[in-house]
Amino acid sequence: MNPSDTQKSPMAKRGRALTIVLWVAQILLAAYFIVEAATPKLLGDPGQVEMFDTIGFGQWFRYFTGICELAGALGLLIPRLAGLAALGLLGVMAGAVLTNLFLIPGSPVPSLLLGIACGLIAWGRWPEIKALAAMLRR
Repeated sequence: MNPSDTQKSPMAKRGRALTIVLWVAQILLAAYFIVEAATPKLLGDPGQVEMFDTIGFGQWFRYFTGICELAGALGLLIPRLAGLAALGLLGVMAGAVLTNLFLIPGSPVPSLLLGIACGLIAWGRWPEIKALAAMLRR
């Protein structure tokens, strides 16, 4: 192993093409989660209010979900946090899939596809997640 390899950041060790693909996916997902997911929930879109009434957890859960989506979307745009944000959004999408299967009528496919995209980003950013975990353990 070359001694200079140990000094490189996790992103520097990765291929340029993978890094570009990950950034494009992160930007697109962040835009989606901000515009289509978080904003309607946080601004009280009537369809979102009705949907969360149907779920039955109360409107606080709409705000909580919107804040999680917004935080995850912003995290996708911060290099050090992108992998962790993708993992968090994967959890939100898992909850959305379960909600569509058991609590409200609707297809779970869109949430499932978004969850898969978030999972792929988390997988691609795994070195950053490990580096962040190591830094927090110190």
